[in-house]
Amino acid sequence: MKNEDSGVKKKGRNVIVERRRAKRLKEDNELTITITSKEIKLPKEKIIYTLSRNISVSGARIQANSFLPVDTILQIKVTLKNPPLMITAYAKVKWIKILIADEFYEAGLEFFNTSSEMIQQLANYISRKL
Repeated sequence: MKNEDSGVKKKGRNVIVERRRAKRLKEDNELTITITSKEIKLPKEKIIYTLSRNISVSGARIQANSFLPVDTILQIKVTLKNPPLMITAYAKVKWIKILIADEFYEAGLEFFNTSSEMIQQLANYISRKL
């Protein structure tokens, strides 16, 4: 149960503090990632095709078959569904989790240096869906 005023979720005796700044839309969307960081330990592929699991105006949770180290800088293109909309944004990897060893990963991305027009288009899309 979520207390709308405080942003705190209560589950039995446990209290979980909700730290997200924006509402997330749980929807799978196609994602094209171009790695722009120049670090040595990055995937050999510079372009990765994957899925976002959820998205907000501040970031996205993705699944990928390449390991993306924390702080890796990416340019992403998200193909949103119904109505179709392409969003281009820059993002930084904030966390990464191994789902299947050396094969499948989940990562949290935080958007930055993204035009206010793109953010507004994404906000409008999310608000129509929620």
